[in-house]
Amino acid sequence: MIIGRLANWSDHVSGPVWARAFEFIQSLDARSSDAETAIDGSDMFARVMSYATRTPDQGVLEAHREYIDIQSSIVNCERIDWFPASGLTVKTPYDATNDVEFYERTGCAPARVDVHPGTFAILYPQDAHMPQLVAGEKPCTVKKVVIKIRLAYLRKLNEGSLS
Repeated sequence: MIIGRLANWSDHVSGPVWARAFEFIQSLDARSSDAETAIDGSDMFARVMSYATRTPDQGVLEAHREYIDIQSSIVNCERIDWFPASGLTVKTPYDATNDVEFYERTGCAPARVDVHPGTFAILYPQDAHMPQLVAGEKPCTVKKVVIKIRLAYLRKLNEGSLS
């Protein structure tokens, strides 16, 4: 997991795919509609969503295999709990259609981050995560964006075969 400020994203990752993703994130505001938007077909897309935050006992612990997530809050703050996926017990086996595997939550998260507007978290396949959690004393409505980047897309770019 990588955590940072949107203004400093290029201190953590580099390249045209990352630049397009962060440009999209920075174009959003409170008036942005909840929707899924293709940035580069199914290789990179964004989901803007709004929901009420919840407690950890209501949360869902998940990881992905094909996509990297960039999660950033647009309005209000949510907490994301992080666990190394390799040490978890599978609750629901991997679903390739939705690129998700769900895990049993056991104990406290080894790491927690409050994602405020102006910050981001990048989550890789080894990063099991439980987003949408209450950050603070009481639930609130969060508007956030999740950018999904296909790992194979990044690999092609790194090999120089993506035009």
